Amino acid sequence: MQARKIPLRMCTGCGEHKPKKELVRVVKSPTGEISLDLTGRKAGRGAYLCRNVECLRKARKARRMERLFSCQIPDEVYDQMEGEMGAGE
Repeated sequence: MQARKIPLRMCTGCGEHKPKKELVRVVKSPTGEISLDLTGRKAGRGAYLCRNVECLRKARKARRMERLFSCQIPDEVYDQMEGEMGAGE
């Protein structure tokens, strides 16, 4: 019996490869809305972050998510994501 392969994803903030289940997905929906996808099943383009606020701050400072999604992300969206991630800890 073969061991199941664990899918790895790279954190947009720190750049570490981690198992997909340890990361939280940020998604840009087809309508252009950017939000946290805690289920990992929303439709749209996705990026992954560690479950701590520091990685979100690193990604925000370097504008990595804006480059990935090819759009400007308002500060309110970052603040909302930071609040949701902080509440989860």
